[in-house]
Amino acid sequence: MSYAIPFIVLIPARRASTRLPDKVLADLGGKPMVVRVADQAAKSGARQVVIATDDAQIQAAVAAHGYRALLTRADHPSGTDRLAEAADQLGLPDDHIVVNVQGDEPLISPLLIAEVAGELARRPDCAIATACHALTEAAEMFNPNIVKVALDKQNTALYFSRATIPWARDAFNATRESLPPGLPIYRHMGLYAYRTEFLRAFPGLEPAPIEQFEALEQLRALWHGYKIAVRITDSTPAPGVDTPADLELVRKYYQEKH
Repeated sequence: MSYAIPFIVLIPARRASTRLPDKVLADLGGKPMVVRVADQAAKSGARQVVIATDDAQIQAAVAAHGYRALLTRADHPSGTDRLAEAADQLGLPDDHIVVNVQGDEPLISPLLIAEVAGELARRPDCAIATACHALTEAAEMFNPNIVKVALDKQNTALYFSRATIPWARDAFNATRESLPPGLPIYRHMGLYAYRTEFLRAFPGLEPAPIEQFEALEQLRALWHGYKIAVRITDSTPAPGVDTPADLELVRKYYQEKH
């Protein structure tokens, strides 16, 4: 797979996980999960795939499989802050595109990674790009664990929320069992491409009240005036690994694959 857009992938990988300790090192068909993520990222056409971690054991496991891992501070409040340090360690220029791929998404689509990078490359007015797909089920629309995004005419993010946006006033007054035809409601997919200049600025940005109430970090960027381009995709995201049940499903996939 080859793409003309120059970009690199950074994968933040912390050892600690409250729900599933050491999950990024969990064995998936003979490789640690974080290495499986790197394998998918390497198929995207990225010029480089680098893991940013706070743990020497993760660094060693990654290196054993041929990938580069940077050891970063352990006290970063978010993965984005960790990527900012990694970008400085790598000496990336301000206009470089960095795609943030989470270390617990071993089934992520390489094509989606490339598409989000390409979306940012074609939108010089934006500091960030991400992705979404249309929602079709009422249960998903009203699920606060599913983040929604409202878009403008250019598919730039207006707002991200756990609430149902946009709210179909008349239709939802009549029923909330189905989606009214034509309602432009989209599920946000947590994949981001950043310009390095934004990554360097992010650690110094004041947290936003809307971010703190919604528990959505991307709202900090909007609150400070940064624009986020959103690519609408036809596909739903591959499942990540948050729980022991998720891990067993992904392990089964690799067992069947190999």
